[in-house]
Amino acid sequence: MYTAAAGTFVTDRTAGVPDADVFRSLLERSGLCLARLDLQLRVVEANDDFVKQFGHSRESLVGTSFYELLHPGVHGPMRKQFDRLVDGHRQRFVEHLAGIGPHHAVFTGDITGIAVHDVHGDLVQFVVVVNPEKGEQPNAVVVDRNRILTELDARILEGIATGVSTVRLASRLFLSRQGVEYHVGTMLKKLKAPNRAALVSRAYSLGVLSVASWPPVVSADYIK
Repeated sequence: MYTAAAGTFVTDRTAGVPDADVFRSLLERSGLCLARLDLQLRVVEANDDFVKQFGHSRESLVGTSFYELLHPGVHGPMRKQFDRLVDGHRQRFVEHLAGIGPHHAVFTGDITGIAVHDVHGDLVQFVVVVNPEKGEQPNAVVVDRNRILTELDARILEGIATGVSTVRLASRLFLSRQGVEYHVGTMLKKLKAPNRAALVSRAYSLGVLSVASWPPVVSADYIK
């Protein structure tokens, strides 16, 4: 059962297969990209919209780690969010994501993760709702390979995408912490991103960060 007020799903183990029919009805009628994950973050069940968005067959998707569906650049922020659900610090989260769709194309959007508990309060699984950006967005960024980043911006963006802290970036690039934050703020404005996770996701979706490279590398075409 989904309790809207609490923003959580609750299953009833005393009823045999808890809420399976209710959940499947929600899966197919919600109009959203929706899936269930087990505690190891493997896909248990997904609706048609979710399957289509990620470009998998239903058979190949079931049992797949959710992280395999995401770009490596957003694995760090996503792990932190799920860890908070596991620790009980929150019941749900909303995070920016970069997913891997058909033909390995990157798409961006938002994801809502919801903790699912049984009637005893034990965490049993997760529900994820993916809301991909569609069409031209009000805050869309048009990038025409016009060298939008300085060399220093590029190194900072690569560091953020790798998960390097502000303090380590400052030491590595011989900057003050405030200097790093200034450059990050400039890039947030340029790419119209609300936070660092969204900045990395948008950089991947625009081709500023190469999908085929790890550690992340900014394409020279975007460096002044």
